[in-house]
Amino acid sequence: MHNTVKNLLDIENNIKVYLRKSNIKKTVKVIAVSKTFSIENILPLIDYGHVDYGENKVQEAVEKWTKIKKDKSKIKLHMIGKLQTNKVKFAVQIFDYIHSVDSEKLAKKIADEQLKVNKNIKIFLQVNIGEEDQKSGINKSDISKLVSYCKNIQLEIIGLMCIPPLNLDPNKYFFEMKELSEKFGFTELSMGMSSDYMLAVKNNSTYVRIGSSIFGQRS
Repeated sequence: MHNTVKNLLDIENNIKVYLRKSNIKKTVKVIAVSKTFSIENILPLIDYGHVDYGENKVQEAVEKWTKIKKDKSKIKLHMIGKLQTNKVKFAVQIFDYIHSVDSEKLAKKIADEQLKVNKNIKIFLQVNIGEEDQKSGINKSDISKLVSYCKNIQLEIIGLMCIPPLNLDPNKYFFEMKELSEKFGFTELSMGMSSDYMLAVKNNSTYVRIGSSIFGQRS
């Protein structure tokens, strides 16, 4: 068994054990964050049958995944990086999920582009949960307004996403996200990475975004 497959299975097993012990009936999907890794690195996971992959650059995703997605229709591609409005047209063609919507302008552009190609992208709104100046995402106080706007333009918002502040205990931010998610009645929540995914799962995350713990360190 290839290392990447073994790593993925270990992560999935950790999550399953926790859910079973806690008697929680839900599915947590592991997004294998394949950004910067070549398709050769990713093929063992694809061959094994894993379906969820994360990229943060549109151009890289188009180059890497266009052919594979034609051959393997079950694969779901997740845009987890910041999305510029001028790249939306290409993003909509290749991605199935966008985790980083944080403005009406971006939401409108996605809605317009997906109409043209008759596609329904699943959307997460990115929340700047640590209120950090340098980070993308909307403020907590703006969620309600953006949710309403997206519903009006027929965007399918399935949940919220966050990246907690670096070097601070993520638990309090994950808990806050869990509360926000429940307040808005969302069933999906995108949070948790290699270092903190179990904490995220304990706070109701349903999509964890894991790169280095599956593929190893990026060069």
